[in-house]
Amino acid sequence: MNRLTQLIKDDMKPALGVTEPGAIAFAAAKARSYTQGPIESVSVAMNSGMYKNAFTCGIPNSNEVGNIFSAALGVVAGDCEKGLESLANVTPEDNAEAQKLVDQGRVTVQLSGITSDIFIEATVKTATDECVVTIRDAHTNIVRILVNGKVEFEKEAEKAENLDGQPGGGHEIHSYTLAQLVDYAKTVPFSEIEFIREAYKVNLELFEEGLANPRTTFARYLKKMNGDEVFSKDALKTAQLLCNAAIEARVIGLDKPAMSITGSGAHGIIATMPLYAECKARDLPEEKLLRATALSYLVCMYIKEYSGRLSAFCGCAIAAGTGMACALVFLRDGTVEQMIHTINNMASSITGMICDGGNQGCTMKGIVAVDAAFKSVELAMNGTYIFDVHGINGRTPELTMKHMGLIASPGMVGTEKTIVEIFESKLK
Repeated sequence: MNRLTQLIKDDMKPALGVTEPGAIAFAAAKARSYTQGPIESVSVAMNSGMYKNAFTCGIPNSNEVGNIFSAALGVVAGDCEKGLESLANVTPEDNAEAQKLVDQGRVTVQLSGITSDIFIEATVKTATDECVVTIRDAHTNIVRILVNGKVEFEKEAEKAENLDGQPGGGHEIHSYTLAQLVDYAKTVPFSEIEFIREAYKVNLELFEEGLANPRTTFARYLKKMNGDEVFSKDALKTAQLLCNAAIEARVIGLDKPAMSITGSGAHGIIATMPLYAECKARDLPEEKLLRATALSYLVCMYIKEYSGRLSAFCGCAIAAGTGMACALVFLRDGTVEQMIHTINNMASSITGMICDGGNQGCTMKGIVAVDAAFKSVELAMNGTYIFDVHGINGRTPELTMKHMGLIASPGMVGTEKTIVEIFESKLK
């Protein structure tokens, strides 16, 4: 199996709801699994990106939002064996029990620091037991379990280094060039990437839920904008509908998973659904769709592994949107040079978009990202693009993508702090 195939396979995972509430619930559920008796307290410390992303985010199988309720549901009803889908079987009775814990002040959340590196530490106490579960670097990557003061499990946290040995980059994907990624997408045996088909099955089911559920608002109007059709000959309007009805369903916590990439369901949705719209509008074959999706995922990963998994910029729009834009060029039989020009257009337009958590605003950001991608591609494929000398564009596409990531981390650490401070002021 090609190493790039393995990278995609390892990264592509289903996630129920926004990834951060799922990760918080998973950590709390895991800690609860090592304790007996009634819960006395639950405390969760987390980095700013985790805190921010889950702050007002919808929770699957609940009408509640946010960090505290995610932790409460995790200890009451979370199934840690299901990872990011740990809240799949939550009932109304579970919600009532979680609410009691919250009302009694037994569940607390603390901000551990301003950083794009994933960190969660969940502590569950009962009369007889105490368990601390520590997660680092990936949403379900447990590095330590401490039970009643004794280490039950421990492994060394993996810290990425960039190519010159300094923190902040250096993921394996960075050893490839854009041209190599494109060549892989064109030549990899189709049988190796057929598993990507599952992403469309999962994301289309989420889209259908978003379109049908009375709790959504954007979904139905986006359909109206598309001539009241799901699939029209207008690829952009169809893409807006498919992509952003799915994102809306996800951020309000409807009970269907998204297929995530780089640890995010919205990244996975933006990296795929507009491509499906393009293929439906132009009657393109499935093989071409899945090859384009592989490229979309890899470009997304390339940018995201520089920015950090959780940061103050909207990786959904910027990383996944740029990957999807390159894949649109691929679907339109464009060249690597046209992809380079598309990356320049994307870098020069939406790189500064902030992430203020997983919430309804993600739908609007998705709308902007899809529009930017389609327009960046159209312009680039007609010889209109931002030259390398301007702005953060680099002399190579690899440098441009690196610069896009660095804008987030370390570039937007101060922005992250301000966003968190605004959130905390809303609690007063």
